[in-house]
Amino acid sequence: MKVDFSTNVKKFIEEDIFQKYNSRKDEVFKKLDNDSMNGWMMPPIDYLDDIYRVRDRVKNNSKCLVVVGIGGSFLGAKAFYDLFTPYFKDSFKIIFAGTTLSSRYLSELIDYLKDVDFSLNVISKSGTTMETTITYSAIRKLMEEKYSIEELKERIIMTTDPVKGKLREEVNKVGYDSFVIPDNIGGRYSLLTAAHLLPLSFVLDIEELIKGYMEGLKLKEEAFLYAVTRRSLFDLGFVAENYVGYDEKWSSYLEWIKQLFGETEGKDGKGLLPVSMIHTRDLHSLGQFVQDGNKILFETFIKVDKTPSLIVNDKDLSEVNLLVEDAVIAAHVLGSVPCNILSIKEVNVEEVGKLSAFMCLAAAFSGFLFDINPFNQPGVEIYKQEVRNRLGQNNENK
Repeated sequence: MKVDFSTNVKKFIEEDIFQKYNSRKDEVFKKLDNDSMNGWMMPPIDYLDDIYRVRDRVKNNSKCLVVVGIGGSFLGAKAFYDLFTPYFKDSFKIIFAGTTLSSRYLSELIDYLKDVDFSLNVISKSGTTMETTITYSAIRKLMEEKYSIEELKERIIMTTDPVKGKLREEVNKVGYDSFVIPDNIGGRYSLLTAAHLLPLSFVLDIEELIKGYMEGLKLKEEAFLYAVTRRSLFDLGFVAENYVGYDEKWSSYLEWIKQLFGETEGKDGKGLLPVSMIHTRDLHSLGQFVQDGNKILFETFIKVDKTPSLIVNDKDLSEVNLLVEDAVIAAHVLGSVPCNILSIKEVNVEEVGKLSAFMCLAAAFSGFLFDINPFNQPGVEIYKQEVRNRLGQNNENK
């Protein structure tokens, strides 16, 4: 993995601002090392065999796995699932549900599952997340109609708090297979927990993911430099960061990045707004704004050095895609848009695992440079409480 925060960015940053944040490296490293929520920097070592056991059973008795979760409970798994499953070839089907309150979606999902043998993985640390609870209730009702009690024990898997919460109570009562979301790992940093590794074990080598991720954690210096660059650009009026990929397969991965940074640093009136684009598609919609509009954003390009070769009109489409990416970066810099470049050799599990650990480090460092807690999300609770209040009012009025 290569990082370039100077070629297309340095000229935009004032040296005194950069040094103000760069001088805090020892302080920031120490804060992360001593934080009680840094469990995501340690490899999983004690439950991979259980993941493989459950995976093999599900593959034997089910045509698909339904994963019910939202936010950090599913985004990492969906990011890797979408990135590494073929566009058109069949692979083991994973349905990510519980991310919406759309009655149309849930009713169509239920209708689809009526004729499919499936297993269910419910992911929620508290067991009270509204979207997860509603979706689980609806799917469980269907499962009770299709399967015996003993079959349900084989088909329902819980990933939740180790000792408390509604899902843990259900596990203790019924005896479902279960996995843990550790107390020292927050949802958006939970890529190396069973919440993501269990679903991903169906479609890729999770040990390659772990290997790459652990290698990526060695990129502390580079991740800190990225965080300093982001923080400096914010001070200069660039208040949004546009993450760019050059293949539709990166869409869900960019959503994972957006949650990682948005929920980490968007507090106390601070933080960069994370947005994303897929090129060249979005150059034909938002490209005009980026090139010639309000200069509120900078960009971070994920560049892949080697992609499958395909000759079209005597030109290798892989090389054309890279040429266009370089041309777009040059054009945007001419339009006063700073552009970071993160390069990986190719799209393989180890390389993307490395990139993911780098992003986690950079997000944590960015939070500390904004002088906020990188690992909480108090603003999310406000809308949840408002919903609970209004649902309570509706029940009282009935």
